[in-house]
Amino acid sequence: MHSFSYVDGTLRCEGVELNEIANHFGTPAYVYSAATIRGNYQRLDTALAPLDHLVCYAVKANSNLAVLNLLAKLGSGFDIVSGGELFRVLKAGGSAARCTFAGVGKTREEISYALKEGVYSFNVESEGELARINEVAGSLGMKAPIAIRVNPDVDAKTHKFISTGKSKNKFGIGIDRAAEVYQVAANLPHLKIRGVQTHIGSQILESGPFAEAAAKLASLVQDLKKSYDIEFFDFGGGIGIVYDEALSSGSPSWWDGQGTSRRITPEDYAAAIIPVLKPLGLRILFEPGRFLVGNAGALLSTVQYVKQTPAKTFTIIDAAMNDLIRPALYEGWHEIVPLRQSSADKTTMDVVGPVCESGDFFAQDRPLPPLHPEDRIAVLSAGAYGFVMSSNYNSRPLLPEILVDGDKFHLARERQSLDDLVRGESIPQ
Repeated sequence: MHSFSYVDGTLRCEGVELNEIANHFGTPAYVYSAATIRGNYQRLDTALAPLDHLVCYAVKANSNLAVLNLLAKLGSGFDIVSGGELFRVLKAGGSAARCTFAGVGKTREEISYALKEGVYSFNVESEGELARINEVAGSLGMKAPIAIRVNPDVDAKTHKFISTGKSKNKFGIGIDRAAEVYQVAANLPHLKIRGVQTHIGSQILESGPFAEAAAKLASLVQDLKKSYDIEFFDFGGGIGIVYDEALSSGSPSWWDGQGTSRRITPEDYAAAIIPVLKPLGLRILFEPGRFLVGNAGALLSTVQYVKQTPAKTFTIIDAAMNDLIRPALYEGWHEIVPLRQSSADKTTMDVVGPVCESGDFFAQDRPLPPLHPEDRIAVLSAGAYGFVMSSNYNSRPLLPEILVDGDKFHLARERQSLDDLVRGESIPQ
């Protein structure tokens, strides 16, 4: 679902006109819908109700404090991949005791910080990491809770940069070596084996890969339970969202005009895995990120110039690849719509930013209503892997983030100033 729609010809987020936000804060700017995030969380949580489960939001998707606080109030746990993300969760009112700590390169400082804060479990990616966590825990006089990330060698049928469950990916321990590595962990005195973890990739649009991964791992988990005090199985995340034409079709994200599913739904996902996971008799953790926040966000931008060449029409906007890198990095497709609804015949154009890179584009050869300088647009489904992957490339200030809740909006992050760009830098004397 999402809460962006045209009302009387003007694009709104929930009860707020996006033009009002653009007038108030300028563009480019990120806008998030609280109702969409709540709705996505609650629908997934309900679908998984037959399981003893905990939803642990993947902070890397969108780490704004207002978003984290909203999810913490809903009862969410958190999937973190750095000490900085743990710090954010704590600042937002979350608890380390409801955090799983993933990532292939945890430093000693991050491990120590997480242990002192009482992290629920480390998702361990290698034998070297087992040894390091054991060493740090021993130096603190503690036992570190761990789960080993098992790579089931499942093809998630997603973009090669966000596939994580195949043997050629850098993540986890191969399923063929998992039992051996658990024995290594059991022999380390400062570790407590708490669970088993897996994650096969991101933006997965069908239930088959999830069902395959659950089936491949269920027997391993049952075997491990016989030897170790396994409390949970962490099934990771990866549920995909709709990026294409969710708004212009007049349909919410999961449905077409006839009420049939266009993509995997929470109910599809649950139906594929619950029959396999429920008999395990364990708490099941889930780590959705994009699914909860992706369709909840839009990037607002203003047209600066329209440039005609013999080959192309270039619509140049004030947002750039440093603000939203998905199209350049992943060939990510985002729907683009004007803030004022148009019935004019569409024309084919490239929508590009001002950064000095040919890769600085949001759409290529895209049929869109005619756009003119000072027209405002929204790049939709930008709530995940948008602001969090932004940078100051070309010395462009980071954007503001605004959270809409009903008919009210809150500035969740200020726009950077030019002074902010050089803060902390110095010239040698």
